[in-house]
Amino acid sequence: MDFKQLASDRYSCRKLSDRKVDEKIIRHLLEVQRLAPTACNNQPQRIYVLEGDEAVRTIAKATHYIFGAKLFFVVCYDKEASWKRKFDGFDGGIMDAVIVGCHLDFAITELGLGTCWIGSFDPAALSSAMGLPDNHIPVAIFPVGYPTEGARPSKAHRDRKPLDQLVIDHR
Repeated sequence: MDFKQLASDRYSCRKLSDRKVDEKIIRHLLEVQRLAPTACNNQPQRIYVLEGDEAVRTIAKATHYIFGAKLFFVVCYDKEASWKRKFDGFDGGIMDAVIVGCHLDFAITELGLGTCWIGSFDPAALSSAMGLPDNHIPVAIFPVGYPTEGARPSKAHRDRKPLDQLVIDHR
């Protein structure tokens, strides 16, 4: 599959089965995220893997977006390990976590699994429920599973603004 096709096929899957994801697949996904580029190669990402009924209860303390999943990747970054821009102190950890999340998202799709990038969660509640150290900042939750029968992209999935609304070409 070429990348443009993969990017087109990826969608926010909100109907996941509770069928167990094989450990080899989980390991593959974790290896893919490890390959993601990060600022100065600091690799501040910290990926928490939660699985099973207890995982559902933990995630549910921070968001109601579970979508039937029993497997979750919580993408965090270590603020003590992340690159900081010297001009204004911008913390590159957020950017790095998002790059890692994109790698995960596409790899999940490529393997025939489904996920939905969850940004709508209470970070304090999640940190507390998971017992995260203070320096691990949660950025995204990925519920992961096999799409259920009838899982489809939303009607708005293919709606894209024209390039002239998104690109400011200064050439």
